[in-house]
Amino acid sequence: MFNNPFPNRKPSVLAVKLSAKGERSVRSEHPWIFSDSIESVNKTGAAGDIAVIFSHSKNKPMGVGLYDPDSPIAIKMVHHGGGAKLDEEFFQEKINSAFALRRTLLQTHTNSYRLLFGENDGFPGFIADIYAEVLVVKLYSEIWLPYLETICTQLLEVSKAETLVLRLSRKLQQSKAHNLKDGMVLFGKLKNETIVFKEHGVNFSANVIKGHKTGYFLDHRNNRKLVGELSKGKTVLDVFSYAGGFSVHALARGATSVTSLDISEQALQLALANGKLNSYKGTHKIIAGDAFKEMELLIINKQRFDVVIIDPPSFAKSEKEIVLALKKYKQLAQLGVKLTNKGGLLVLASCSSRVTSKAFFNLNTEMLDTSKRTYNLIKKTFHDSDHPISFPEGAYLKCGYYRF
Repeated sequence: MFNNPFPNRKPSVLAVKLSAKGERSVRSEHPWIFSDSIESVNKTGAAGDIAVIFSHSKNKPMGVGLYDPDSPIAIKMVHHGGGAKLDEEFFQEKINSAFALRRTLLQTHTNSYRLLFGENDGFPGFIADIYAEVLVVKLYSEIWLPYLETICTQLLEVSKAETLVLRLSRKLQQSKAHNLKDGMVLFGKLKNETIVFKEHGVNFSANVIKGHKTGYFLDHRNNRKLVGELSKGKTVLDVFSYAGGFSVHALARGATSVTSLDISEQALQLALANGKLNSYKGTHKIIAGDAFKEMELLIINKQRFDVVIIDPPSFAKSEKEIVLALKKYKQLAQLGVKLTNKGGLLVLASCSSRVTSKAFFNLNTEMLDTSKRTYNLIKKTFHDSDHPISFPEGAYLKCGYYRF
């Protein structure tokens, strides 16, 4: 029994025809149909209505999406290759398929994972994360409101979660199409809004009510594990550390000293607290301030580290920001080189989807080649298994490991 009533609206079915460009997009199984690719809709639609895409040539269904009239991406595709009935069985099959991809991860002393990764799992604008026994659903679009009860019921059943928390995007928080609230507990009871969970045997915490996104950033899990393994007996600098993901893994795996650097004092206190959820012998220091300025100060003070991780937030939210983003990545890499000891490891990461992995790695190579330091690229990594990629724009995470 859910704690709160769900929106109760039965979606209409729309017949949609697209431009030649739009049809090509559907045939390539891309999840987005932009409004300027729509030629005709048989009637006025509302958010969440079922949009059946008909081909021009044969007038047969090519796929099914959810209509989103207030978005430039007017149709979010949920099925390609003919028609489909969006009933309980349809969603159950998609959720079961998504869960099957995560089974191996759950055998690694890990009880936190992304169960639904939006478009990449066939649920555009819908995220479902698990933290121990708590399921957190985050919605970015009204299109899911008519189906929310069905999907949440199935997610609880598959994940065996005891509690369900709903998080809403800013746009949905301001919407008058529903009575839902950000942070509301839809199922079960939440004894504490901060949940302790395990990631490859290392303890962390997530505030599922007030934390960023759903409470934590799960996508770097495998990189954090690898950095931890490479940090035993080492001194470590974790730049843009946020809640200390890399820092805590390094401490738990035997780093002698870890410095977490972030602009947010609150995030750094969380990093310290996360560290204390585990036993470690090294020292954990924090630096609060602008990363670029603080790294410059460390260089001036002749501080060097065996392992340097630089994992900034997205620098390119739009096409016009790409050039500046590349400039910032280059500057950070240059600072990182100066902070890394001889024989040390520099880890450079990007989560900007508009900066391709090719552009990012080429930039790093060009910068390192001119640094007058001998280095080897020992590893390139991308998304962890619970962040599968099914379309080009879904790929955003890339990480390079450079040994001097």
